[in-house]
Amino acid sequence: MPPDVKLQWIELSEKALQKNITSLKKLAGDKLLSVCVKANAYGHGIKEIVTMLLKTNSVEYLTVHSMREAIKCRRAGWRKKIMLLGPVELSDVDAVLEFDVEPVIFNVEFLKQIGKRADRFNRKVNTHIKLETGTNRQGIIDKDIPAFAEVYKKFKSLEKPFGASMHFANIEDTTNHEYAEYQLKEFNRLCDILAEHKIKPDFRHTASSAATILFSKTHFDMVRPGIAVYGYWPSKETYLSHRLMGGENNLFDPVLSWKTRVTQIKKLETDQFIGYGCTYRTTAKSKIVILPVGYYDGYGRAMSNLAYVLINGKRSPLRGRICMNLMMADITDIPKVKLESEVTLVGANGSESLSADNLADWSNTINYEILSRLSPEIYRVIVP
Repeated sequence: MPPDVKLQWIELSEKALQKNITSLKKLAGDKLLSVCVKANAYGHGIKEIVTMLLKTNSVEYLTVHSMREAIKCRRAGWRKKIMLLGPVELSDVDAVLEFDVEPVIFNVEFLKQIGKRADRFNRKVNTHIKLETGTNRQGIIDKDIPAFAEVYKKFKSLEKPFGASMHFANIEDTTNHEYAEYQLKEFNRLCDILAEHKIKPDFRHTASSAATILFSKTHFDMVRPGIAVYGYWPSKETYLSHRLMGGENNLFDPVLSWKTRVTQIKKLETDQFIGYGCTYRTTAKSKIVILPVGYYDGYGRAMSNLAYVLINGKRSPLRGRICMNLMMADITDIPKVKLESEVTLVGANGSESLSADNLADWSNTINYEILSRLSPEIYRVIVP
């Protein structure tokens, strides 16, 4: 164990993860469940999350963005299916075969290369064709389908897409789901065109966390939740829509807690500045603590003079600008704070708690960004 991990660490609740998986499985019914572990498992740590997922029989797939993430999953012990969402360099086609990964297809040249290599080694490859329905990121439109169909028919290792997928552009940021309905119609239309070209996929999947929670008709044969796995609602609008539909409240618990320790206590007089830029000035005698966390670790500078942390079950407001590796918090009204007292950045402390949603509000961003930007160098430990 590195010598400084006790100054900053992340705890991952196995109980919370299992609860979230159970809730999602209940929502999905008999559909396959694919857990998204891209972006270092949304900042939680791929190795740690995979280790916990290995203990459940409810998860059939993992979804990743890169070959690097897929390899991490394999090295963490995952032997079941992995779907690769992002691009793969043509020179890395062999790695797809070596690590038994199912790529999402949106590039005809890549499809040709994977077909050639798989035929050469007499390997069957499961691919998932990404259909463009209105998000306008990765994906193919109706005019592209004939060219892809030709490639599928050319290589015996391919035959047809194993899966057909899409991604919703505006299902979680609104309570008006007209655009999501439009995308769903587009997806069905494009699937019909695939069938016309005799490359009908074995199964379809479209549902993100919000779609899994809100619309059973998007579930098809598999759901692909991300943020909800880790205990967070995709948005306030998703939560509101779910509740207005009569959905239950207590579906998810945050998996992650982020903690640090006091490394110095300082007494300040009135009229003293704190931190870079002199952005905070004391108006009375004050006591502050120095914490060994900063924007390098993922605690964004935008939260300077806005956020608070939890010490001894009390709220301790941040003072001055958040630095690269340090930040300062006011403990003037918090008794019994000592050197190396535990400090909570995300999670529960006494009767108080902080979530990634709180940090997102202070940063004018979303919980996804707060979590996924947590430094992979922070020590992570699984707790029961």
